[in-house]
Amino acid sequence: MRNLAAVQDDDVNRPKGIQRSRRLPDPALGALWDSIILDEALKSQLVSQAVLNFTLRGKVDRSVLPLHGAILLVGPPGTGKTSLARGLAHRTAESFQGAGFRLLEVEPHALTSSAMGKTQRAVSELFSQSIAEAAVGGPTIVLLDEVETLAADRSKLSLEANPIDIHRATDAVLVQLDVLAERHPNLLFLATSNFPQAVDSAFTSRCDLVVHVPLPDRSACARILKDCLGGLGKTYPAIGRLSSSPQLEQCAAECVGLDGRAIRKMVATALASSPQTAMNPERVTIENLLAAARAAKASRIQGGKPA
Repeated sequence: MRNLAAVQDDDVNRPKGIQRSRRLPDPALGALWDSIILDEALKSQLVSQAVLNFTLRGKVDRSVLPLHGAILLVGPPGTGKTSLARGLAHRTAESFQGAGFRLLEVEPHALTSSAMGKTQRAVSELFSQSIAEAAVGGPTIVLLDEVETLAADRSKLSLEANPIDIHRATDAVLVQLDVLAERHPNLLFLATSNFPQAVDSAFTSRCDLVVHVPLPDRSACARILKDCLGGLGKTYPAIGRLSSSPQLEQCAAECVGLDGRAIRKMVATALASSPQTAMNPERVTIENLLAAARAAKASRIQGGKPA
């Protein structure tokens, strides 16, 4: 774990327009990567593409391979796209030990909501100054969470309902991606979106890889449950033993259709199934988990959105 001085140093050196800056690799982000239950082949593809960005782009002309240094993760909310992107940044830096990687996290909403009428300028300054300056200092990975906020599909925007500045902000993102791709081969963008249909097609076409992060299938649901129960078992051994219950597979089946976040929160709901269980979480039973899973699934089917 990094010490307080290191965190303060990151805050001091945080570029303008960046919500958070941290050195890589970071073991905490490695734990995030491990916690996302996903097809290992898909994880391997992500790492390979990210590593290729830093080994190839500086050596091969873009007329041969027009790489922009951008990966887009799309999928339903709660599937772990943001955690996966942060973990990917760690795994990429880990492949280049001693290279001095840094992760910058952008807050798109701050650029659009706090700068009404000035969004295009704010976006241009973010990319051309803050991000470009960071890339000059060393290999840099930039997280663009909810990228549809910055690169909205211009074909679906109404000029009456949306300020022209929002349209121009998308233009600015596209122009800057082209410029940065040409000038900074040691730069990689990791973008996420819950609504890929809202992302401008010109942005998507610039991405070197677009990956759909799906809802977990039955096998993945079981793995998420076991991981969650195993983690709780470090504090409450009786909960950890539930991961070997014959009924766990039935519980996993009930979870199909839920995202990973909802499954883990469902476990918390089971721990709060009664005041007695809340006071002593080791009282939780597999029946409590089954009931919580069914309730969460019913809420999703009826159109509810589990917290």
